[in-house]
Amino acid sequence: MPELPEVEVVRAGLAPAVTGALVAGVEVLDPRSLKRHDPAVGDFERSLTGARLAGAVRRGKFLWLPIVPVEASVDTGGRSAAAAPLALVAHLGMSGQVLLRTPDHPGGDAHARIRIHLEHPEHGELRVDFVDQRIFGSMAIDRMLPTPDGRPAGFSADVSGDWANAIPSQVAHIARDPLDPAFDERAFLTAFAKRHSAVKRVLLDQTLVSGIGNIYADESLWAVRLHGEQPASSIGRRRAVELLEAVRGVLQKALAEGGTSFDAQYVNVNGASGYFAHSLNAYGREGKACPRCGTLMVREPFMNRSSHRCPRCQRVRLRRAAEARPSGR
Repeated sequence: MPELPEVEVVRAGLAPAVTGALVAGVEVLDPRSLKRHDPAVGDFERSLTGARLAGAVRRGKFLWLPIVPVEASVDTGGRSAAAAPLALVAHLGMSGQVLLRTPDHPGGDAHARIRIHLEHPEHGELRVDFVDQRIFGSMAIDRMLPTPDGRPAGFSADVSGDWANAIPSQVAHIARDPLDPAFDERAFLTAFAKRHSAVKRVLLDQTLVSGIGNIYADESLWAVRLHGEQPASSIGRRRAVELLEAVRGVLQKALAEGGTSFDAQYVNVNGASGYFAHSLNAYGREGKACPRCGTLMVREPFMNRSSHRCPRCQRVRLRRAAEARPSGR
């Protein structure tokens, strides 16, 4: 499943093409890809056609394009006269792709589910195709809610005005990710210390910290020599800070390399694959030598998927009694 780096690569590729673009037409080729769209918000095609897109925003693994409604008047501050801001929300699921194409691109893709035709003031006519082989992903128009902290809802270099501090209702339960400028590190570390679950489960809990999936959890845990089943509450604050920094480092390196591509499903908006798969130290390396100590890496079942670790470097360890004892006793 695409994780933060893969979705951010898509967002960054979409942003220049969609910001300020007029939606000239919409084709829903497979209604199953609208499974998360609430008809009460409005008809999907009619709500989009004729509207303008205000940019591309990401929080964790979710991507959305704020919509300037057809009837809205927009002043120089980016404020809309419309009462309830809306956004086109995309979730890639297991195999979803958002691809930028020219209007004359052949239309015979059997897995194309939604096509959005754009007219951009600088780039001319473009087409955004939502392609999804397994139909676990979706697109939906959703109402936007104010962010509780009044900060920008997600990562974007383009969105301003009312849309910057609003988040789609379908994404509101998702926590900020570690690369978000508004990520509250202190609150995360406090919550982390209270979790008795296995540390890998905690990293994958999108309501605590978003954007981290199976691949990057394994890579981050390997980097700090932690076993995925180590209880989070047994990890001292210093080590928790090290883990958080490892997560950030792994995500940033993956971003720099265009994400992780194991097959043709993980591509950017131009259909190109990322290269981070060549930099993996743990994930998918079962039976190969640990890059750190040479021990053969192992793969173990984990929540209907797999975990990859070094059996020598990454062991479940109990904190020393003195370390675990509260200070002042």
